[in-house]
Amino acid sequence: MSKWSFYTSKEIKPQGWLRRQLEIQAEGLSGNLHKIWPDVRDSAWIGGNREGWERVPYWLDGFIPLAYLLEDEELIADAKKYIDAIVNSQEEDGWICPCKKEKRARYDTWAVQLIAKTLTVYYECSGDESIPRVIYRVLRNFYELLESGEIKLFGWAKYRWFETFVSLNFLWKKYGEDWIKDLAKILKNQGFDYSTAVESWKKPKHVWLRKTHIVNIAMMLKSEAVSHTLLGEKYTDFAERMREILDRYNGTAFEGFTGDEVLSGIDPSRGTELCAVVEQMYSYEHLFAYTGENKWAERLESIGFNALPATLTEDMRAHQYVQMVNQIACERTMIMAPFSTNGPEAHIFGLQPNYGCCTANFNQGWPKFALSAFMRGENAVINALMLPCVLRDNGITVTLETDYPFKNKARYIIDSQKEVRFIIRIPSFARNLKVNGESAATKDIETAITPGHSEITVEFDAPARLKERPNGLYALQAGSLLFSLPIKYEKKTVEYTRRGVERRFPYCDYRFIPKTPWNYGFSDVDFEINYNEIGNYPFSEENPPVTVKAKMRKIDWGLKFPYKTVCRKTPKSRKPLSPPEEIGLCPYGCAKLRMTEMPIVGENG
Repeated sequence: MSKWSFYTSKEIKPQGWLRRQLEIQAEGLSGNLHKIWPDVRDSAWIGGNREGWERVPYWLDGFIPLAYLLEDEELIADAKKYIDAIVNSQEEDGWICPCKKEKRARYDTWAVQLIAKTLTVYYECSGDESIPRVIYRVLRNFYELLESGEIKLFGWAKYRWFETFVSLNFLWKKYGEDWIKDLAKILKNQGFDYSTAVESWKKPKHVWLRKTHIVNIAMMLKSEAVSHTLLGEKYTDFAERMREILDRYNGTAFEGFTGDEVLSGIDPSRGTELCAVVEQMYSYEHLFAYTGENKWAERLESIGFNALPATLTEDMRAHQYVQMVNQIACERTMIMAPFSTNGPEAHIFGLQPNYGCCTANFNQGWPKFALSAFMRGENAVINALMLPCVLRDNGITVTLETDYPFKNKARYIIDSQKEVRFIIRIPSFARNLKVNGESAATKDIETAITPGHSEITVEFDAPARLKERPNGLYALQAGSLLFSLPIKYEKKTVEYTRRGVERRFPYCDYRFIPKTPWNYGFSDVDFEINYNEIGNYPFSEENPPVTVKAKMRKIDWGLKFPYKTVCRKTPKSRKPLSPPEEIGLCPYGCAKLRMTEMPIVGENG
């Protein structure tokens, strides 16, 4: 049984910079895909002739909680229109995907698993009591087809078998019928065992394989947490063992992994797919909810505050397929792609760079992050993520006012009609913790809320420090935020049509051509943090909410042969080419072109 469970969009409402971030998402690509992108606008899921597999369920999985968190009636109506069309097309035996009966055996049932999860999200947001029976019929039919041998798991479904458990756990709690556990066992038996893939992660071969596919792996991390109860198995912290291996051989400074599309080793100029960013966040949300272990929430913050905004334009009208930790340009490479199996446009910003899965799937990142701010337990509430929002839960209202992670201070305004245990998670990097102005031990704050009104203020320091990375490189971190050397650039707008998909401003492609030097190393380990106001765009390039002054020197870094727009994995030389310069570093998520992992450069290199 999970230690914590998630609240719904009825109970958590975003405030402050978080609400603005969600509004930007609604104003941008997420809130307009159904108007401008054929694979959603004209999908076979709603009777059209375009893609009828993962893209509409992916998009709805994030669009639905976005609409309900913002209480936007137009977006809610749009979500309902899609859900109604999907539900009304459900066949008599329960099958729901846009696939003819005679073709089911050849249809990759990843779409079945995904639409069941999406319908569960819709029920949790809307409270529509007709939906549980729809999910029941979808998965009962899935069970009967698998149990009879008419279909079997293959392709993506085989490597994502555990995704079904989000909806299966919901059904078990609601109906408790034996077939649900039988389906759980079939899924695991037919699904891929990732423990057999570990050796292939240690030395990436840059060959497209599902067992080294970064998105599959990001999803896999939650597999034991979501499945072991229904399977009647003991929890073993499988995710931690897998994560340690992945981090050692493919880790990034933001606590994710390289994967463009497959695991790509330790190299800050390799890519990480956007789908993997949001799926790793979702895995960590479930891992924290199940285990209550702070390490998962802290890692979640690192990805959510850094990798997610970094791979989106600040207005969220364009995204990358893959981001690079050291990203000196976002231009089409003319010789070959600098990635494992992605194309030469995978790192440019656009509507559908490289492939459309991320166009649909990135939408879940911010809304589900927001829904993880507070979680409930047995007569207990925990603030898992210090995000500005209001929680209303059965006689308890908690208003959290904060600019975290940009400033390390939070105010909790609590009105309660009953007694409840209240916990505030304090990150491990916090220093000089003060609670209501008094010094306190650096650990989670736990208190008993009694009926009436109360307030708690929390503040701490998060000093800037260099985090050691492989190959003699370092990344600057302060709290959950990574900091990068920003590179100014010229933005080139590219409009065109390809395979029936129009790229028209503002939903077109953008290429970023560097205009300022990027070949630096740190020359000092003393840093000065400056806190600024949060503007209309929380992750603004021009007006970042926090900056760090650092002394740096130019070095001969060099380019990765044969590319003219990709830097080497490590510097060609660490000998300084200039006296120290004071440079303002900004949050990783604000810098679209950046250097993040750099060496320490002494007087003589």
